[in-house]
Amino acid sequence: MKCEICGKSVQFGHNVSHSNRRTKRRWLPNIVRTSLIMNGIKKRGRMCTRCLRSQHKLVG
Repeated sequence: MKCEICGKSVQFGHNVSHSNRRTKRRWLPNIVRTSLIMNGIKKRGRMCTRCLRSQHKLVG
């Protein structure tokens, strides 16, 4: 799971309870599968919703 535009991928860390016990967890990026228009060519790919918003802002 990786954004093809910015390269955003899974991040790892810990859940920390009130007693300060740590358990492993991972944060998944919000990846969607969409059609991209790059250099006038329509291409399907995976991108994060942040890049999707930026693309809509640029394209209009």
